[in-house]
Amino acid sequence: MRFQLTLLLASAVLVVPAHADALRDQATAQFKSIPSILPAVKDNPITKAKIDLGKALFFEPRLSESGLIACATCHNLTTGGDDNQETSIGHGWQKGPRNAPTVLNAVLNEAQFWDGRAADLKAQAKGPVQAGVEMASTPDRVVATLNSMPAYGKWFTDAFPGEKAPVSFDNMAKAIEAFEATLLTPASAFDRWLEGDDGALTAQQKTGLALFMDKGCSGCHNGANFGGNGYQPFGVVEKPGADVLPEKDKGRFAVTKTASDEYVFRVAPLRNVAITAPYFHSGKVWDLKQAVGIMGSAQLGQTLTDPEEVAIADFLTTLTGELRPVELPVLPPETADTPRPEPIKLK
Repeated sequence: MRFQLTLLLASAVLVVPAHADALRDQATAQFKSIPSILPAVKDNPITKAKIDLGKALFFEPRLSESGLIACATCHNLTTGGDDNQETSIGHGWQKGPRNAPTVLNAVLNEAQFWDGRAADLKAQAKGPVQAGVEMASTPDRVVATLNSMPAYGKWFTDAFPGEKAPVSFDNMAKAIEAFEATLLTPASAFDRWLEGDDGALTAQQKTGLALFMDKGCSGCHNGANFGGNGYQPFGVVEKPGADVLPEKDKGRFAVTKTASDEYVFRVAPLRNVAITAPYFHSGKVWDLKQAVGIMGSAQLGQTLTDPEEVAIADFLTTLTGELRPVELPVLPPETADTPRPEPIKLK
């Protein structure tokens, strides 16, 4: 009887058409789910000790010259991994030149920053610390600050065992990268649908997905992070006005000095896009539907109808995943040797 039941079940499975859901088949060929386990990070083995240290450093404002600004200032984990500002406010209330990208799922990106000037998160972590418009510190000051607090000495030794001088600027960056690699947001409605849950998307959201693929959006916004894996000119077909695309910011050209890279930017990852407004490197657009319309005309040369914009924007809301709770670290107290905050001179 058991043998007969097994045959019947096997037969039932075999008669299911291989391509019963054409939309899901099409989506599976272009997208991947956010992994629920940590991805491998190049040249930086991830350990619990390194993650814990990186979390402390991510929230550590004393890495900045003013003692006020931490990574978490511009990458707020309670508001989508960014700061929900047009452009970030940094040292001395200076306004940065570009919108802060989300740190959520950033480990899945091909490169970091809008112009891709950092190959990975450990390279990215060094930039804001030293930027005068952001944290305005120096590697020497960072190392002096960390060495002044005995708890950090122990944490660095635990995270980088066997090293003669574990407290270093490079190891600071590696630890922050290890922590940021944990900031994955799996189990979005789209991921659940992609994995077989037919009820995870509404009919309109499925229409939006179909439009997203058929109109050509997925030609750039694909893979696990729906982008972050290539570069494109902003204005492939029609260049947006200066109100959206500031003329002085020529994007990747500043990195490569190649004329063809003028106004070229890394393709924005769209995971959690519904909670990371405002949009584009300029941060000039706050409405997701409006952003969809701009991309349709600028990148695809298509004037999307209002219902099409609504459907695509509704689909994009399904890319919001689940961020695991992050418990705030208790940071070590400063000592007499800790460099004091420098007086802020307003720019």
